[in-house]
Amino acid sequence: MKSNATAEIKYFAIGLPEKLSYGEGKEMLTAICKKPVQQAFLTKEGFEGDGVADKKHHGGPDRAVCIYPFEHYARWEKEFGFELPPASFGENLTLTHMLEEDIHIGDVLRIGEAVVQVTQGRVPCNTIDRRLEMAPFLKAMVKTGYTGYLCRVLEEGMVASGDRAELIERDSKGVSVLYANTVNFHQPKNAEAIRQVLESQALAAEWRDWLTKRLEKLTT
Repeated sequence: MKSNATAEIKYFAIGLPEKLSYGEGKEMLTAICKKPVQQAFLTKEGFEGDGVADKKHHGGPDRAVCIYPFEHYARWEKEFGFELPPASFGENLTLTHMLEEDIHIGDVLRIGEAVVQVTQGRVPCNTIDRRLEMAPFLKAMVKTGYTGYLCRVLEEGMVASGDRAELIERDSKGVSVLYANTVNFHQPKNAEAIRQVLESQALAAEWRDWLTKRLEKLTT
């Protein structure tokens, strides 16, 4: 992914928490079932009309926008054998040409009138499995690192479904989302790798906190 590279918005979706039925008569409150929109204003806290149910693990300035790479849909549909609905993973923006291996923590994207900065890989939860017919997406996403990623908002503005996402600034440390995911999920005792992820100044505060604590345990 080069600077000034652009991506197409395949799906643009927002939504507020609502009841989700899953399993055998079970229910939960979640905002994972987002609905397509033509446009929405993006604030520092996220899109107007968008929300989360679990504010401890979702939302907030470091996690204002959720992005998922469109290319993974074909992989998951082949692996699990059914067609996925738009915004299957509760993402706001499903983008082409913005894979986790190509996007770095700290990269800056212009999307419509807004400007966002990548802060962390998404940490998937079992709500994804519950929504998608109880297929083991959580396990598969953690294994591959194909989780999508989250962003903070640097400049507020209107975003429309016909806009494109443009990479306008590369983070100098070059820590890809996929690398950060690999370290977080699969290399919890790799102190050098943890240090490398922590070098990214744009890293989300929560990730910085737990990776710092993990490193302290490894080095004391």
